[in-house]
Amino acid sequence: MDSISKIVTCMQQMAHSLSLVCPSELAVRDVIGLSMEEALKTLYPALPTIDFDPMINSYKEHYLTLNTTPSPLFDGSEMLLNELSTRDYRLAVATGKGRNGLNRVLSETGLARHFESSRCADESKSKPNPDMLYDLLEELKVKPERALMVGDSLHDLNMANNAGVDSVGVSYGAHSESKLLLAKPKAIIHRPLELLNVLA
Repeated sequence: MDSISKIVTCMQQMAHSLSLVCPSELAVRDVIGLSMEEALKTLYPALPTIDFDPMINSYKEHYLTLNTTPSPLFDGSEMLLNELSTRDYRLAVATGKGRNGLNRVLSETGLARHFESSRCADESKSKPNPDMLYDLLEELKVKPERALMVGDSLHDLNMANNAGVDSVGVSYGAHSESKLLLAKPKAIIHRPLELLNVLA
């Protein structure tokens, strides 16, 4: 989903509402993919973690009720998932979202049927720690060399590297192609359906 604009504006609105220094769009993009606590530690390193709960609650309020920025599916993403399912690829999610947030998104989009399992930031260590991928690989009985992580942030691709899993970078999300290339992915795609060419 194209949620970058909404994440950026909600983080900035949270800062305004709590009289904090407003992070730039680039600063917020750089923490997308991390757990909320790790993102706030990066954006506000001088603040004690005890201050994070009001920030998290304010962000959630903006994201869920106050901010109406749309988060549409990227063109071709649903077609890609349908095609991968048809070809019997096994799909899972490793996300910086919390469980409630992921469940809400999967319900709203009707895409839950495509995924066998998932791990969220409130169930595991934050990216780029590899634990989310380790858990999924163990649950699904898949060896690291048979898996592929597809991600739009450097945190995604570094998590894959840390887990011994190949990766593909997505250039139309949080991080630029030049930044994603720092993690040495197998490929960079610029549209969802290009993943089929990589798999071929």
